[in-house]
Amino acid sequence: MKDTQIFTFKSTLTGFLLALGIVGSLYFAFVTPVSNGVKYSLMILPLILGYLVYHTKVWKEFGSFLMIYTLIAGIMIDVPRLNIVNESIRNLFFHVPMWFGMIILSLASMIYAIKYLNGGVEKHDIASSELANATMLFGILGMGSGMIWAQYTWGKFWSGDPKQIYTAIGMLIYAGYFILRGAFNDDIQKARISAIFNIFAFTALIVCLYVLPRLTPNSLHPGGQEGNPAFGEYDLNNTMRVVFYPAIIGWTLMGAWISEIRIRTKLVYNKLYENI
Repeated sequence: MKDTQIFTFKSTLTGFLLALGIVGSLYFAFVTPVSNGVKYSLMILPLILGYLVYHTKVWKEFGSFLMIYTLIAGIMIDVPRLNIVNESIRNLFFHVPMWFGMIILSLASMIYAIKYLNGGVEKHDIASSELANATMLFGILGMGSGMIWAQYTWGKFWSGDPKQIYTAIGMLIYAGYFILRGAFNDDIQKARISAIFNIFAFTALIVCLYVLPRLTPNSLHPGGQEGNPAFGEYDLNNTMRVVFYPAIIGWTLMGAWISEIRIRTKLVYNKLYENI
């Protein structure tokens, strides 16, 4: 049964949390003018979480707790009273963290694709494809929640905004990854070609989500030329940060959990299939 374990998941999550701690430290130290108490708490917390994940096996339980916390606190806390946005700003705890989780999962998928190209290990191909599945799931949820938000703020679910169009293009490119995998009968050929396409899909997704919208004028979405609303003092106060940043970790851990279950199931199935 040890062969079915995703042997790098714990170290990957640890690395992510530690990296989050370092990036958060730099961000809160030099960019965001928050109080020292909040600043140092948010700097140290990811480092502690990384240590706990590495030395324990409770990251799934912790992710579940963060999701419950995000749901309850996200509904109950006081939020800024912004014009037009109003109470719909609470979607920031769900829509934006989903995108963060999607990017992290897609990055992990690309890393496993590169590992497969380097070593040809079947586990890496399975991990890459299932992480891509989780990426697609989060992408659909992110687009859906974004469209609901657009209905309340822009008056339409789909207004043809550049951010919406480029996001749809990025997700369609990722959908091509799964179509490509289904086009080959030879497992090795399928794994190699899809791994190469995975690298392209991740690069195209980043360009579509974060580069092209910033080059396009007259976008209604705050993530256009005006910058990212999730890090603006006007949109995200210290009270919301207490929910927003844990939500990013929670959504990411949930995506990792979903991926791990699917990967382990696929490995067990392949093991049983080989013995038939």
